[in-house]
Amino acid sequence: MARTIALIAHDNKKDDLVDFAIRHQPLLARYRLVATETTGKRIQESSKLKIECVAPGSLGGDAQIAAKVVAGEVVAVIFLLDPLNDQSREPNIQSLLRICNIHLVPLATNLGTAEAIANSFAQSLVAHLIFNPVSGNGNGQQDLDFIKQMLEPHLHLEVHFTSPEIDPRELAEQAIADDADLIIASGGDGTVSAIAGAVIGTKIPLGVIPRGTANAFGMALGIAQQINPIRRACEIILSGKTRTIDAALCNNLPLILLAGIGYEAETIEKADREAKNRWGSLAYLMAGWQQLDEQQLFEAEIEIDGKIKTFQAGAITIANAAPPTSVLAQGIGEVVVDDGLLDITIATVDNKIQAVTTILSMLGAALIRTSAELDNIVHLRSPKVKISAKPNQKVVLDGEIIGSTPLEIECIPHSLTVFTPSYESNNEQDINNFQS
Repeated sequence: MARTIALIAHDNKKDDLVDFAIRHQPLLARYRLVATETTGKRIQESSKLKIECVAPGSLGGDAQIAAKVVAGEVVAVIFLLDPLNDQSREPNIQSLLRICNIHLVPLATNLGTAEAIANSFAQSLVAHLIFNPVSGNGNGQQDLDFIKQMLEPHLHLEVHFTSPEIDPRELAEQAIADDADLIIASGGDGTVSAIAGAVIGTKIPLGVIPRGTANAFGMALGIAQQINPIRRACEIILSGKTRTIDAALCNNLPLILLAGIGYEAETIEKADREAKNRWGSLAYLMAGWQQLDEQQLFEAEIEIDGKIKTFQAGAITIANAAPPTSVLAQGIGEVVVDDGLLDITIATVDNKIQAVTTILSMLGAALIRTSAELDNIVHLRSPKVKISAKPNQKVVLDGEIIGSTPLEIECIPHSLTVFTPSYESNNEQDINNFQS
């Protein structure tokens, strides 16, 4: 996508372009580079830069670069001309100049303008957008077009697409290897969690554009909203305000939201992709209502600080972050995302009526951020917990079924930096304001 710089030079200017590339090697290494064949080989021989070489200029390499400009893949062209020794075999500037003017791509024709582009790009941020095209039930292409419209005037945006064969975490790891200034996750909670798993501990800020069914992580941090959710998320990223929050590892898998054992896991499994595409978030309510008739109590063994306690439970939730709608995480009415502790809520119910009453009480407590103080709810807080169950229970982690008990979960305090709305906290940072 638009993170490529094209390099071309007439014969008498190739040395100048090689020197320019060496001087600006740290900057150029953050971008993809494409060059006409001889120029590209000269730069590669003199530096550690990786360059895609097209045909020599005399054989149409400049036309190949022009095609990349038309395709929206090029963010700038540096074409060092030799105005005193123009030869017919040299690549011609006129057609490329016309294409760049049409597509608003900056083109430098001498070292002065090349330095100006380099100085400008040195102050620009490179953002890697990892986009799940099948998240939610909207139009993925329209969503992507709008995101690009919002972000590309302010960021050099590289877009990567997830697929059944391409893991979002692998894309995030590659973005980190490419020295991304920020990484943006656009999809549901599963996509966001996978990407966050790679970003944890890197100090690279994570932008979240929620496009899933529940969008619980975005709701927990005040990012997701009902009206213009994509616009709001983009505006939050462009504001540059970040907050450092906790993350966790659950059986060595990243956890940014919560792990659910028993009732919640069974509910998530029942709300399959077809149901979510048809009913949206109502699919979870319908599946949850059905599961109330089927959920059986199980014996849970919970170990904290070397001490073991046994509970009869229908549901256990271990939360790092959770919005009020994640009712079963609300043992004390609020899950604090930057306190270095996990919130462990254990619920026991004997019948459907008690289950409904418990859920409504916990939702009300979450909305006013106070404890529901129910006899059938136990709340614990700890930086680390081990849980086993008899019989073994299914486990959902950040919206995805990952297997079954036992679990070992450990909080990683202040390990994830996320773009959020303005929030009064000692952890709030202002890494930049992208808007002019």
